[in-house]
Amino acid sequence: MSAAEKGKRGIQPARWVAYDVLRAVTDDDAYANLLLPKLIVEAGLNPADAGLATELAYGTLRRRGTYDAIIAVAAGRPVEEIDPAVLDALRLATHQLLATRVAPHAAVNESVNLVAAEVGRGASGFANAVLRRIARDDAGVWQERIEADARSDDERLALRTAHPVWVIRALRRALAAEGRGDELDELLHADNVSPEVTLVALPGLAERGEPARPYAATAFASPGGDPREVLRDAAGTIRVQDEGSQLVALALASAAPVRAGERWLDLCAGPGGKTALLAAIAHRDGVQLEANEVVPVRAGLVRKALRPLPIDVPVHEQDGREFAAQHPGAFDRILVDAPCTGLGALRRRPEARWRKSPADVAELVVLQTQLLDAAIDALAPGGIVAYVTCSPHLAETSGVVSEVLRHRDDVTELDAQAVMAEVATAPIDLASAPDAEARRVQLWPHRHGTDAMFLALLQRQDRTAQEG
Repeated sequence: MSAAEKGKRGIQPARWVAYDVLRAVTDDDAYANLLLPKLIVEAGLNPADAGLATELAYGTLRRRGTYDAIIAVAAGRPVEEIDPAVLDALRLATHQLLATRVAPHAAVNESVNLVAAEVGRGASGFANAVLRRIARDDAGVWQERIEADARSDDERLALRTAHPVWVIRALRRALAAEGRGDELDELLHADNVSPEVTLVALPGLAERGEPARPYAATAFASPGGDPREVLRDAAGTIRVQDEGSQLVALALASAAPVRAGERWLDLCAGPGGKTALLAAIAHRDGVQLEANEVVPVRAGLVRKALRPLPIDVPVHEQDGREFAAQHPGAFDRILVDAPCTGLGALRRRPEARWRKSPADVAELVVLQTQLLDAAIDALAPGGIVAYVTCSPHLAETSGVVSEVLRHRDDVTELDAQAVMAEVATAPIDLASAPDAEARRVQLWPHRHGTDAMFLALLQRQDRTAQEG
């Protein structure tokens, strides 16, 4: 159904776009941050409607667990028993009723019409009854009602902050490891606030604009919040990228003096943001960069990210473990931005908190350990690997690094905190974990205004030099 046809149904285009994003996330595991901009362009939304669609989609996805608890009470049945297409419409309407200034009658009427158009008149009657029950009380009353049924303090906190219980516990443990457990509430709040748009000026290709971000020499905030004009004028030399992502790439490039002719590798490159930054640095410093990405669609995104740059970067499509095994001792620096739960980017990927489970962590840790092991084998003597995750979960971060160090005697851990402090253009608060883990970096949304990026730097020992 086209945007014009949807408009004839009496439903605001911004709501249709938001609803289509919710449906794609539910049915196809789509990524909202990739799909939403595309749908906004296809629908021809003006800036005001684009902003509304973004708030409706992201706000609904972010607080889905809380809204599901409310809907279950109002509907008198578990949400699992509600048609998914109807449930997404109810979630969207509940967000409008309880968390926005949208007039209640508009939120209810348009959502009922939406259900009628998508599912049928019978389902729209059910939706109307549920939404009118929700509209009778404000957000505070509903919050008290659902929290009264919680079975534990963590479950109450989960309903209040819209985080799964297992995620809350993982974040608490990660903060506690730094002696900062009292920052949990601040972190959970930061996860639910849309981040500022941060831009990266690729070194040697563009100059950083104003206002500058505090830590990365390449990072600045988008003037006025809307980056489209800046991006259009820069022709690919400036793009959107979280400051934390910039910092970990800059740290790898700065971990040791760069020698002309070095060979670098981005082993898990998709979707290509860090690859482009490393490519610019490599081009400036006379270094060869290669990229690898196992998922064809994501490999295509890497090529797209590199296309505007005057730099030739081969992009391979292999399992990172196999690619590394085929190139023993070949690279001087390797970035392992490992697949992870994504718990560090919940601000910008709101659906991620509902997509993963503790079982996923166990599977990912095996893959992460194997990728890091393989990357070390692909290092030349004296070469450095940056192990990076966009997750603060201890099993995915220090757990992986400690396991690799436990069974290998050919690597030493560098002081990533010292490197990060040197890279940062302003003092950066890096809490010290105990013992060996004090060398590792964990960034945080509430403390640094970045995604919760983790960084460890490992160097392969030069046995020849040692024996000599």
